[in-house]
Amino acid sequence: MNKNLISQVKHVIFLVALCAMASCGNKSQQAPPPPPPQVTVEEVSLTDAIYYDEFPATIAALNQVELRPQVSGFITGVHFADGSKVRKGQLLYSIDAQLYAANYQQAVAGGQVQEANLNKAKKDASRYHELDKEDAVAKQLVDNADAAVEVARRQSAAARANIQAVSTSVKYTKVYAPFNGVIGISLVKSGAAVTAGQTVLNTVSSNGELAVDFNIAQNDIYRFTNMLNDKSAASDSTFTLAFNNDIYPYPGKMVLIDRAVNPQTGTIKARLVFPNNDNTLKAGMNGTVRVKNSNKTQSIVIPYKAVVEQLGEYFVYIPGDSSKVSQRKVVLGKQIGANIIINDGLHAGDKIVTQGVQNLREGVKVNMGNALPAAKK
Repeated sequence: MNKNLISQVKHVIFLVALCAMASCGNKSQQAPPPPPPQVTVEEVSLTDAIYYDEFPATIAALNQVELRPQVSGFITGVHFADGSKVRKGQLLYSIDAQLYAANYQQAVAGGQVQEANLNKAKKDASRYHELDKEDAVAKQLVDNADAAVEVARRQSAAARANIQAVSTSVKYTKVYAPFNGVIGISLVKSGAAVTAGQTVLNTVSSNGELAVDFNIAQNDIYRFTNMLNDKSAASDSTFTLAFNNDIYPYPGKMVLIDRAVNPQTGTIKARLVFPNNDNTLKAGMNGTVRVKNSNKTQSIVIPYKAVVEQLGEYFVYIPGDSSKVSQRKVVLGKQIGANIIINDGLHAGDKIVTQGVQNLREGVKVNMGNALPAAKK
């Protein structure tokens, strides 16, 4: 039994030794290192970089008024079609005028009575003055006659003012369009009771031109003020309006910048005006204002995929001696589609890696072949 056990132990030791020898043999035959990564290199150059700054915007009417009655009563007529265009001075609503017409007639009658009283007082005073010349009447009576004339004159003036006020109320039983524009859906129907100054009848807004309001940062005030003063920008495509991927076909013009910066947001409101010849713009719509860049100099534009980010900083890979790449820090500008403007860090004629950057690190040797000519952006 002991001899068999010793024999088994020797057999195990022999197998372990064979495995160790095989392992040493594999170490002596290590796999060759991987080949250098394949990359594409392009030469950067200056080019015209046309892009648009975009701002969220809201469309508003240049002129918009809520129609409210100036007298109380019942609606007796609605003289327009909902949503139609209206002209300045066009009759829109009628309010029951019977009570106001009766008050007017009563005021006119009262005014006539006061006018008659004034004429009588004047005649009485004239007679007293004639008697006073002959010293045939007491001075007190003459003074009383003059006072009666003055009272009658003031009562007559009050009656005329009352006639004018009541006449105005009669006129206010008709509601007219304050300007040319579009009227909305009526909020009252014939027979509805309305209260002066409270009930909203409808809303009229101008539609020939519409305002587009958007907020700009205070750092951009100087730039936009120059565009506001540049009258030549009124007829070009500096300002356009977009709805998702649709571009409004008519350019706008800047008309004003608000009086003060909002201290809470650090922004200020600017206003553009766009024509609305086809009536496709509606007050309350949201869109995007596109402002063409005013940069007169050329810029360096590279593919965005050539940029790598590390800890909030941006780098590109530059091929160097012995086909090794090194990182160079860059300052990014405006993104234009798949490309991006480089504000600092590159110069015309520099060569950068544009494809295969995901496999690179500082000092890695690459297989780049021949550099490609400068790409057209």
